[in-house]
Amino acid sequence: MDDYNAVKVFSATKARERSELGDEITLWIDENPEIKIVNTEIRQSSDSEFHCLSIVVFYNRA
Repeated sequence: MDDYNAVKVFSATKARERSELGDEITLWIDENPEIKIVNTEIRQSSDSEFHCLSIVVFYNRA
């Protein structure tokens, strides 16, 4: 993994929140033009009732 000095985690458990997660991440990127994203990881966990989607963004602050 590339070097980074900050991490942002986006997560959602409800279906509607999961479907809007991409828009939330895009908005955050647009609002933070000084950052340089160096890597991302997508994680999913589930149990009998809930499905959690997490997107982890590793980045450098300018």
